[in-house]
Amino acid sequence: MSIIEKALAKQQKATECSPLVEPEIQELSNNETAIKVDQKAVLSLDKTGLAERGYLIDNGTRKSIKDEFRQIKRKLLNNAFGNASKTLEHSNLIMVSSAKPNEGKTFVAINLALSIALEQDKTVLLVDADVLRPSVIRELGIEEQPGIIDYLLGKSKQVSDILYNTDIDKLKLIPAGKPHHLSNELLASEKMATLANELATRYPDRIVIFDCPPLIGVTETLVLANLMGQAIIVVEESKTSIADIKFATEHLNEDMALGLVLNKAIRSHKDLYGYYGYGYGAKD
Repeated sequence: MSIIEKALAKQQKATECSPLVEPEIQELSNNETAIKVDQKAVLSLDKTGLAERGYLIDNGTRKSIKDEFRQIKRKLLNNAFGNASKTLEHSNLIMVSSAKPNEGKTFVAINLALSIALEQDKTVLLVDADVLRPSVIRELGIEEQPGIIDYLLGKSKQVSDILYNTDIDKLKLIPAGKPHHLSNELLASEKMATLANELATRYPDRIVIFDCPPLIGVTETLVLANLMGQAIIVVEESKTSIADIKFATEHLNEDMALGLVLNKAIRSHKDLYGYYGYGYGAKD
């Protein structure tokens, strides 16, 4: 049997045994190596459009958004891989949500993913879990692809079928997939819990960011939150009330790390990081 035949045979066996197979170098029994071939095309992001819409650029009048998200991600990475990780379950799984729709959570989720992708020794997986109002694909400027709903429905048999490489080296993507009338219920399923555990443990050096539905009005978001080790709640200044924030967060798991990102903050806030402020701490 040739080297290529051995590699393909081993690839087939690995695919049958593992739901999370990604392109990598496979070691053969006789110490020969072969590169596993991923049949899916690499997704090309609309980088020009992303820059025009304010993703990780300096607008010339405020501190660089890249610097602001660097400060935010540093706290998240410390929680995921530092001493705090010993007290957090699934510390590398981070949900990004808001109290209500249209507060900028997807913008924050994508920017965090782009920022973490700049790390030298980490990869990041961005999951669009806002299955009723998915917008990650649209924002990134790529065509609709099978995603998490297809997997939870059993239409995609393996997670590798819905996990895509992008043309940003360390950024991977799981889209939401085609909406379904049971989309939110699928997020609360046992299969989703199993998936979250796989994502947390199979690649322990990877950060997984979930763009989740709002907390108010979508009861399944709380179920999804219980699978995460960290949560970022996006708050739009002068729009989100304190009462909404308390209502949205009061039922979150007390053991998870919780942070607030103040979106669209006015420049006069000297204690915040310019356009985005980050408040971090345990819940009261």
